[in-house]
Amino acid sequence: MKKINFWTASLLLLALNACSQNPNSAKQQKITTSSSSENTKLYPGAKPDAHWKKVLSAKAYEIMVNKGTEAPYKNPYWDNHKKGIYVSAATDKPLFSSDAKFESGTGWPSFFKAIDNKAIKIVRDTSNGMIRDEVVETSTGLHLGHVFDDGPEPTGKRYCMNSYAFKFIPSK
Repeated sequence: MKKINFWTASLLLLALNACSQNPNSAKQQKITTSSSSENTKLYPGAKPDAHWKKVLSAKAYEIMVNKGTEAPYKNPYWDNHKKGIYVSAATDKPLFSSDAKFESGTGWPSFFKAIDNKAIKIVRDTSNGMIRDEVVETSTGLHLGHVFDDGPEPTGKRYCMNSYAFKFIPSK
């Protein structure tokens, strides 16, 4: 059996938690950010959870409304190498392009920039005992993933997204 030193184990745990979120903490945080409620002052396209339950798949609802996190390497787009755009599963608004997608080694689709910075909003996430920057859809406040400062040039950003928050539209 191969031994793993403390630093290797610590880095492995950090990588696995880099995009993950405790579902129970997420539900508690939902109260403070009101991402899927009728908070139309902050998010003009916000709708009641019942609306999203009707229009989203069960997995997309868990990710976007309950601020869940899909399993790494077991989601539709982490290894997608096709050209196209990633649109919101809730609103069909373009959010990310395959031109900005890169291999982060985390098991989630990662991008170094959004198609339009006005389409996403960064909010503070203090769930799961961490302080992170959550990425939400500007119009609805629905959860997409998190952004980190360890991405490639030219931005240095890593938008670590959940596949189920998207629909992929291939280029023609």
